Amino acid sequence: MRGFTTVAAIAATCAGLALAAPGPVGQRQVPYVPCAGLYNGAQCCATDVLGVVDLDCGEPSKLPTSADDFSAVCAEIGQRARCCVLPILDQGVLCQTPSGVVD
Repeated sequence: MRGFTTVAAIAATCAGLALAAPGPVGQRQVPYVPCAGLYNGAQCCATDVLGVVDLDCGEPSKLPTSADDFSAVCAEIGQRARCCVLPILDQGVLCQTPSGVVD
């Protein structure tokens, strides 16, 4: 009887482990962060003046999901995607092209 109890306990443990094992890991979606660090202000700007000041800037009309989407959102209103240190009064101070965006 003891042998049967031991075998039953081992079988129950194995079945429990099989059920508790995680399934296959799906592809995780990492959110697109267009601007990080010091240049953290995502902007759509019309005119770049030597990379120091960008004129006629505003926030994108929607949260971009990729570099191509960021470019497309800004292009819809005739502007270019930019990451600025200090977006203020429709101007971006110290701006750069976001990673992955081609001008």
